[in-house]
Amino acid sequence: MLETGRLHLVNPPRTAPLPEGLLERLSKRVFTLTERPVQVIHNPVDNSVLAAVPLCTAEDVSAAVRRAKVAQVAWAKTPARERSKVLFDFHDLLLARQEEVLDIVQLETGKSRRHAFDEIIDCAMNTGYYAVRAPQWLAPRRAGGSFFGLTKTWEYRHSVGVVGVIAPWNYPLTMAVTEPVAALMAGNAVVLKPDPQTSFSALWVEALMEEAGLPKGLFQVVSGAGEVGVALINAVDNLAFTGSTRTGRKVGVQAAERLIGASLELGGKNPMLVLEDANLEAAADGAVRGAFTNSGQLCIAIERIYVHEKVYNQFTGLLKAKTEALRLGSTLDHRTQIGTLTVERQFDVVANHVQDAVAKGAKVLVGGKARPDLGPLFFEPTVLENVTPEMRVYAEETFGPVVSLYSFGDLDGAIRRANDSEYGLNASVWTENLELGRTIASRIQAGTVNINEAYAAAWASMDGGMGGFKASGLGRRHGKEGLYRFTEAQTVAVERVFPLSGPNWLPRGGYAKIVTQVLRFLKFVMRLRYRV
Repeated sequence: MLETGRLHLVNPPRTAPLPEGLLERLSKRVFTLTERPVQVIHNPVDNSVLAAVPLCTAEDVSAAVRRAKVAQVAWAKTPARERSKVLFDFHDLLLARQEEVLDIVQLETGKSRRHAFDEIIDCAMNTGYYAVRAPQWLAPRRAGGSFFGLTKTWEYRHSVGVVGVIAPWNYPLTMAVTEPVAALMAGNAVVLKPDPQTSFSALWVEALMEEAGLPKGLFQVVSGAGEVGVALINAVDNLAFTGSTRTGRKVGVQAAERLIGASLELGGKNPMLVLEDANLEAAADGAVRGAFTNSGQLCIAIERIYVHEKVYNQFTGLLKAKTEALRLGSTLDHRTQIGTLTVERQFDVVANHVQDAVAKGAKVLVGGKARPDLGPLFFEPTVLENVTPEMRVYAEETFGPVVSLYSFGDLDGAIRRANDSEYGLNASVWTENLELGRTIASRIQAGTVNINEAYAAAWASMDGGMGGFKASGLGRRHGKEGLYRFTEAQTVAVERVFPLSGPNWLPRGGYAKIVTQVLRFLKFVMRLRYRV
């Protein structure tokens, strides 16, 4: 270990203990009609070659979707509890074989193993959650009928058909499991387009799903860049997209033109508020986790921290010390805390944001520079202050290990500043007064707000929805809504006793008077019942 005086760095030789030829075998799972050109995938840590994946065409995508439609017919008829058995087996295989996929995730992304293991936790929780809860939610549900029981009503949930999933590179295992699991449990087939950089994690999941008993054709991987995504949207019945807001706008337009359902989880410029009464030690730990997990390449990562002026200096000192103590490196074990950035374009964004901020007067408290001595895409965890609106880092999503500090004296003003963003994905509030924390949380325009945590509390609460306000997306993953977005709701009603339009023997004028009185009475009864 090399001690620099600012950051602890761990960078011994990195080896890949994967079974020989595993990545090559996985690459052959990519569905293509004929032999295709390939894209060589490099390890972001040292730019060494991992393997190559075939590049699909629009024809390949269409053929994959056709295969999926055929397989989906029988799957939709399979009882939900039978589908659950497949997912329970997948859950167990995932935990049993985790070391193999952890290696793949690290080799593809360059993240630390502890952050790769977060993906194992998330995938197992999500899979188990839907395997347990979905059968009940998908069963026909009795719904309230019309007044005086003149109708008997049920609600049915039908699968939509083939769900397309377009996934980013930052959490390749999570994105290859969490969306597909909900879609599969709802009786759909899934065609997944991962980012080419992280195709192997997705292909590993596909192989494990089949080993768990999922019929072939129900989960397929197509590889390639944007044109493959366009072809996928043009072919599927429903879409789940995770990525940048810029791309998400285009995806939303394309899905709208086809009138298919689409859920979009997009970017964030997530704020954290540290109140005067907060546990500052815990808040500083939370800020480090929130800002630097996966080198900040996390849509719900903290990028703005607003600290009460009375505790600003104390909190800043703690955050600075804890950031300086982080261990950077590339080991295939749990020793290192922070890995590398994954793709060059994101490294460029991070470097440009910091350089622009410094040139315009921002102060670097910790980090602030690249570490080519560790690898081509390493960038030190960075804390900035004196950030102003003309700097790119002030409002643009960085998606890297950079966080900006601001002080505040007025709580209302801090909430306004937290909400002064086109984004609204995640937020964090730190206070010992939990009632006050919940009140503040309800005023923040974000899909999830964590009290005395950065992001994990809300993310791990599988029964609650996860998604964004404003330009941070549409729809929710997790919870009942995360399942129902992959279904079509159908209401079935039976008329009883006599028609709602009234019996033929009753004069229309008399019927109108009777119904008017009934409606007034019903309002009275309903207000009493529901206390409104």
